[in-house]
Amino acid sequence: MSGTTIIDDEDDGPPRLAGGKFYMTPVGHAALNAELHQLRAVERPKIVDIVSWAAGNGDRSENGDYLYGKRRLREIDGRTRFLIRRLRHAEVIDPRHQTNRAQVFFGASVTYINERDEELTVTIVGVDEADMAQGKISIASPVALALLRARVGGEVSVRTPRGTEIVEILAIAYPS
Repeated sequence: MSGTTIIDDEDDGPPRLAGGKFYMTPVGHAALNAELHQLRAVERPKIVDIVSWAAGNGDRSENGDYLYGKRRLREIDGRTRFLIRRLRHAEVIDPRHQTNRAQVFFGASVTYINERDEELTVTIVGVDEADMAQGKISIASPVALALLRARVGGEVSVRTPRGTEIVEILAIAYPS
């Protein structure tokens, strides 16, 4: 999918792919919804109570509880706006439903070997789900963009900080 275009029109998050959607797995979508619920239903009401109590204690300029609470409310509100916008533009793709399992698409786990004879396995996920420690890479990453539509036995060119590198695809798997 070398023709994939990345749109970087928002300052508060990772880039979107062409079409304006944020691709994510059902697990990633559920995690963002859970975080939004936690912020709205648990954290924000608790901080509002603390700020209200602290405001009643008098001088607000030297009241640490009040100042910290107001700052935390701004952080919560900012993150809430981000999550709402992200979820509004989310396109949830369940990789279990992928019919063409011979090629690399969103949600695939790909095992490849690089020029240094290192065998790596990565899973292509949404930008909010990426976690290299778990082998999950963003669909907008250079490696994922290079791997998209590749087949087992194929070689693709990946731009890395070390320069262009050729990797060979050894296996492609999708969750069942």
